[in-house]
Amino acid sequence: MMSSDAASPSHLDMSDSISPGADTTKIAADPMAAAGHMMSADDPDNPQNWSLYKKVYVSAVAFAFAWVVALGITSYTAGISGVIERFDVTMQVAILGFSLNLLGIAFAPIITPHLSERFGRQAIYLISLPTFSLFILGASFSRSFAALAVCRFFAGFFGGPCLVLIEGSFADVWSANTTVVYYSFLALASFIGTACGPLIGGFVVAYGGWRWTQWIVLILALGVYLFGIAQPDTYPREIQRRRAKRNGMPLKLLDAQSGVTLQDMSIVTFFVPLKMLVTEPIVIALSLEVGFIFAVTFQWFIAIPAVLETTYNFTVQQVGIAFSAAILGASLSTVMSTIIDISVPHWCTKNHDGTVPEEYRMLPAMIGGPLVMTSLFWIAWTASPSIHYLSPIFGTAVYVWGAQSIIISSISYLFDAYPPRGTLSALTAAASFRLVLAAIIPLVIIQMITNLTGGWTYSTFGFISAALIPIPWILYKFGARLRAASKYNPPRPEGMMKGVLGRDEEMQIEEAQMQGTATGM
Repeated sequence: MMSSDAASPSHLDMSDSISPGADTTKIAADPMAAAGHMMSADDPDNPQNWSLYKKVYVSAVAFAFAWVVALGITSYTAGISGVIERFDVTMQVAILGFSLNLLGIAFAPIITPHLSERFGRQAIYLISLPTFSLFILGASFSRSFAALAVCRFFAGFFGGPCLVLIEGSFADVWSANTTVVYYSFLALASFIGTACGPLIGGFVVAYGGWRWTQWIVLILALGVYLFGIAQPDTYPREIQRRRAKRNGMPLKLLDAQSGVTLQDMSIVTFFVPLKMLVTEPIVIALSLEVGFIFAVTFQWFIAIPAVLETTYNFTVQQVGIAFSAAILGASLSTVMSTIIDISVPHWCTKNHDGTVPEEYRMLPAMIGGPLVMTSLFWIAWTASPSIHYLSPIFGTAVYVWGAQSIIISSISYLFDAYPPRGTLSALTAAASFRLVLAAIIPLVIIQMITNLTGGWTYSTFGFISAALIPIPWILYKFGARLRAASKYNPPRPEGMMKGVLGRDEEMQIEEAQMQGTATGM
């Protein structure tokens, strides 16, 4: 869910040991020579040549780090009543501890690519999670609400890179042909993590009070850290730097894709993303859709406890169990998206010329949109004492099924829609925008339900989702034209035809043609 998705995936921020004057014709003639993010296809240090065991281990570590940070976002909601009582604040003020955590994470897509380019992924994982844990510890011992809010914000700020880096880690070790598959699993990590927050938090709060919503995250983070402490760095750029240093050999790398100077870095992950949000049709459309999905998703962690406790007299433990429906929905989305990703290339090979257009990434969202709309109306008018509580709970499972499918499609499509620098800016724009919306809507959801009633609040969301349903269909039909017309998508090298080279190889050639001298960063 968080994937942030705006990481600096290795398909984008590739490590290039090709000099600016490299013979790109040779690369085009031998695609395998370019595979593996500019590391030789037979290089044993190439992450894509690692053993299956090693690939699975680093993927599991990335999954676990993202999961525990996501759990830290929502576990807090199980103890909101305790926070209100302990600090004598209103519900809206208490929700700030939840929203500020999301706002802190919103900075991660902006800063993480620059850190990853320069220090690799391993160091960021191993520094980010302990620092996150220190602020979670600070939140647990807070003596004032102001201290709690500040600690929650910085826990999000320092934990955010773990949610962002999972994207790059998966891209480092798995082929670009499996983009939707690994996006499905990184989305699953975030959705399961956020669903487990109130599920686990509900039980610890009942027996230990609200502070245990933070202590349980701390305990789990320690276990995850010990599990991942032996992880190798997967980022090819950093692998080459370390190998050159170990062998005492000089190394020339092209300039970092995220920029070299502070000015260039701010342009790539701040100013260009802002510009894309108002000028680039693809980014505007997908940011709006995913932003809406995130806003609705995170308001559930405030609204569901309120509705189930007042309508069905649920205990905090029962509310937590109700969130297991989200795990079911996320799992269904992962299975569906994986089946689509595996089936479509085979269908194209059998029935067409073998070329798989980027627009096929939209297929899960084309199914997910109607699921989201249906679930919102379903929940709106079945959360009633006269209707069994399983009805709205199953409705949330359907919502998560559709929501995750939309996220998987949108982020994987943005990943493919632009060349490396444009992709990084587009992903950053979409990620930060949706996290900001996710932080805002929970602050007002109780007032909306109070003033509009639950039925009309979620019907309003349903009408908005209905208006967004055409987006993936439009992109499926016209996406190729929009990409071709974008100023962020320069013409392909002369003589290159779509489908002749894979996405990885096309990006490698774009990289090799870039001008500039090596910086070693």
